[in-house]
Amino acid sequence: MNRRDCLALLGTIAALPAPVLAQQPVRRLGVLSVIADEVIGQARLAEALAADDWKEQLKIDWRSGAGDRARIAGFADELIALKPDVLLAIGTPSVEELCQRTNTIPIVFAVVTDPVSQGFVKNLAHPGGNLTGFTDYDGPLAGKWLEMLAQVTPKLSRVLVVYNPATAPFAPLMLRTIEDAARTLHVTVEPAPVDDIASIAALASRRDGGVLVLPDFFTMANRAQLLAAIGEARVPAVFWSRLFVEEGGLMSYSTDSAEQLRRAASYIDRILKGAKAADLPVQNPTKFELAVNLKTAKALGVTLSPGLLAIANDVIE
Repeated sequence: MNRRDCLALLGTIAALPAPVLAQQPVRRLGVLSVIADEVIGQARLAEALAADDWKEQLKIDWRSGAGDRARIAGFADELIALKPDVLLAIGTPSVEELCQRTNTIPIVFAVVTDPVSQGFVKNLAHPGGNLTGFTDYDGPLAGKWLEMLAQVTPKLSRVLVVYNPATAPFAPLMLRTIEDAARTLHVTVEPAPVDDIASIAALASRRDGGVLVLPDFFTMANRAQLLAAIGEARVPAVFWSRLFVEEGGLMSYSTDSAEQLRRAASYIDRILKGAKAADLPVQNPTKFELAVNLKTAKALGVTLSPGLLAIANDVIE
């Protein structure tokens, strides 16, 4: 190419519209969620990524398993086949399924309990491998839930702990903490695994004691049936998400899942810009909220302690 042709080419490039010059390859994010989009906050994730300049240059493939482990596994296969640049795993079953299929694609997780004990990462500060992300609950918090039930009047002596073993594989970790707290509080703890609508409905016959519902997206997906069964049993219950209380449950002590997605978006942004998942520390939740439903308490004929009400972030009357 001679000097005249070179100058002509440079002039042509200079005349191109700015968007053409700035155009970058579209990147791909695969999201595997255990629960439905509207519950976990798909819109908030998209907003957070758009704020990081990924509105036009990132395609998001979202798959929701609705608390069904088989569907989650099938969607994991679909997402891996799309060859995304990064994956977002929401909930423990999503992390497990994606980890079984790739050790090279970066995975950011959110709403996951105790990722070290579950073997997802080496430690929080230096996760190693291709995973990092944001936790929601830890073992000691499970003891807090039991303490809340112990403050109900009349005093409880027996508590059922509800979870689905398939979608809450971390439940044994929490049960150990709950049983330790139970000895101090003089409460008998009874595991109550559920895995379908029939087993949830059977809870309606358990009319003594109280109920503690562990973090589990199966119970979230089937919360209407769960709340109906507990309401029929007329027993006090503590839940892992404020959404249960808004829909008629008695109490919850929880993190903000939507906030976790906003924080996860910052890690996705950094990975897309070249950071390694292994170099990004796993972060614990920084905000917890206590919600109580006084209308439900009155219907159950129970009294919530003044100390509990004093620290509540949200009191539904």
